[in-house]
Amino acid sequence: MAETTVAALPKGFRSAELGWPELHRIPHPPRRVPLIGDVLGVNVRSPVQDSMRFGRALGPIFRRKAFGKEIVFAWGADLAAELADESRFAKHVGLGVANLRPVAGDGLFTAYNHEPNWQLAHDVLAPGFSREAMEGYHPMMLDVTERLTDRWDRGQAAGRSVDVAGDMTKLTLETIARTGFGHDFGSFERSRPHPFVNAMVGTLTYAQRLNAVPAPLAPLLMRGAARRNESDMAYLNRTVDAVVRSRQSSSGDGDLLDRMLETAHPDTGERLAPENIRRQVITFLIAGHETTSGALSFALHYLSRHPDVAERARDEVERVWGDTDRPGYDQVAKLRYVRRVLDESLRLWPTAPGFAREARQDTVLGGVHPMRQGAWALVLAAMLHRDPQVWGADAEEFDPDHFDAKAVRARPAHTFKPFGTGARACIGRQFALHEATLVLGLLLRRYELRADPDYRLRVTERLTLMPEGLRLHLERRAPAPDSVRPRPVARTGD
Repeated sequence: MAETTVAALPKGFRSAELGWPELHRIPHPPRRVPLIGDVLGVNVRSPVQDSMRFGRALGPIFRRKAFGKEIVFAWGADLAAELADESRFAKHVGLGVANLRPVAGDGLFTAYNHEPNWQLAHDVLAPGFSREAMEGYHPMMLDVTERLTDRWDRGQAAGRSVDVAGDMTKLTLETIARTGFGHDFGSFERSRPHPFVNAMVGTLTYAQRLNAVPAPLAPLLMRGAARRNESDMAYLNRTVDAVVRSRQSSSGDGDLLDRMLETAHPDTGERLAPENIRRQVITFLIAGHETTSGALSFALHYLSRHPDVAERARDEVERVWGDTDRPGYDQVAKLRYVRRVLDESLRLWPTAPGFAREARQDTVLGGVHPMRQGAWALVLAAMLHRDPQVWGADAEEFDPDHFDAKAVRARPAHTFKPFGTGARACIGRQFALHEATLVLGLLLRRYELRADPDYRLRVTERLTLMPEGLRLHLERRAPAPDSVRPRPVARTGD
């Protein structure tokens, strides 16, 4: 993993020394080699897991260098709390995130702080995640989950195991597409991933791998990958343009796309430009399903490995939901232990494994490390969530009681950050948490989850994290009541 190109950094960034006047005081891996830096013994396909390994060895702040480009990592709870201080630090768009700008531009996730469209889009779209809006999305979340369980029932009857990550991706893509944009990708009717998913994975993977290649050599070493990335971006753009055109010729029901097309800023009267609408839709379709599918996949892995936890969660579902076939919106929030399972999975493997913060003005981090304005550090959430000083001696172990109410109250602030921090934290985090809690509750009530005893958790990285090769065997517990079939939704091509 390496820093993004200087051209993508905010004005005032001091590239020669990263804006850290005493960088030499921050430890780095041993065996640093001139020119190539700290690349010996690392895997370009697993930069996050390599950084976690170095973090355990080097402590709560460290640096890594590759081909002349260097990153400062911070994961200690005290340092993370400082970096979360909005008066001193702001979001930094760097690393693979900046590499997504050719397709996502100034969308909510990839906009620089000085770009006005971020605030405009945030203010226009925030009501789309209100309680009233969420209650409207809830029935569609139930419909999409029923399509998943229909698929799983057919596979279970045939004796097949399920591809957890693949099916969670189908589930979450269909959920955000239907609730946000009134579109049906038909994912569950396909034997292979939808081309949109393939293109999305391609752009995310390219963005991450671009960091590991020296900038002068990238055009030569990644020529073929760059061509594929151009093709992937073109497909994403065509798909979203078709969705938008379809909506412009019909009427929606007040979803996110309607807000983008029709809503003006309440104070300025300004509207989102057509190109920015495309970028926001791409942002939501990618970020709105990729991280949630990872969170669900990790949670199902841990539930299958901890039958006692699964049974406790299932007991809660049956107690809270009773025999209702379609639990109501308010009933989901009452699944407190199921939510603990989800939070604990996000603690160990936050699917967005880090977030970068830059200094608003000259400051000193931790009372020790001077930072000039524009200097930045990557908060390694995957290690922050495992800090033994916060989470105890069992910080590396899966235990949902880490999120018992008493334990949560006793912990310092800013120690659990799966959705980023501050004003630029994920706008859809409550949507994702509601969806994931609902899905886990429905799946636990319907199935016993049986792990493959030979499987060992492997994590694949494509900016986000996902279990690799995870398959589960299912046992249907009891026939669920028949539920209302999903409403038909117009599909706009493939």
